[in-house]
Amino acid sequence: MAAPSIDLITLRRGCAQCSLQQLCLPAGIGRDDLQRLDEIVRRKRPVDAGERLFRQGDAMGAVFVARDGAFKTVLVSEDGEEQVIGFHLPGELIGLDALGSGMHRCEAVALTTANVCEVPFDELSTVASQLPGLQRQLMRVIGQSVGRDQDHLEILARRQANERIALFLHGLTERLRTIGEPTDRLRLPMSREDIARFLGLALETVSRGFTRLQDDGVIAVHGRRVEILDSAELERLAHAGDSGDGNGRQRQQRA
Repeated sequence: MAAPSIDLITLRRGCAQCSLQQLCLPAGIGRDDLQRLDEIVRRKRPVDAGERLFRQGDAMGAVFVARDGAFKTVLVSEDGEEQVIGFHLPGELIGLDALGSGMHRCEAVALTTANVCEVPFDELSTVASQLPGLQRQLMRVIGQSVGRDQDHLEILARRQANERIALFLHGLTERLRTIGEPTDRLRLPMSREDIARFLGLALETVSRGFTRLQDDGVIAVHGRRVEILDSAELERLAHAGDSGDGNGRQRQQRA
């Protein structure tokens, strides 16, 4: 008698086998509760670069978690101009912009080929209400999303372009550290144009800023690959405007 076939793809994509489990789920979640979550998570086919998860004005049906790859969220003006308002890495929820009104205020666009988990929000809310640990985790993740929005506003408030670029790179390394990725050698999933639109700078200004950081020995740039050569100096530049004397160490110690 032939042995039953095993769907290895489905097995690898289950919450129990997911390498991002500790980011999405509370520690110590039980086997039965994990099974309940597996039942509501819809697996999506790989998302192609440039494909949209949702568009402005769409009703909120689900939230998404990138298992790999990266996304950007953008506001699109009437004439088609894009303003990048966020970048999303593996393990970060996408789609929380619709929590208030129930309608998406932006579009989520894949920067690379990616795999995502799609979680119907109504079902997630029902399960979370019955699992206090999951509910706390969900609130924590929502708080992190709000924190990233505040970080973006802080970046835009910086007057100096080099401070914005340094703060962007430093913040990216911190987020990569959270998901267990190397923080000294980065491969940026976003283009220089996307970075410029996110930082509120001209493309030429961003290019000059990267070149200046490289000339100063802070980073080494090879296309989209960025090597952090002096992380302490990058952090100093990122927080240079946090105090009147130009030294960000006071804030760093408070954090």
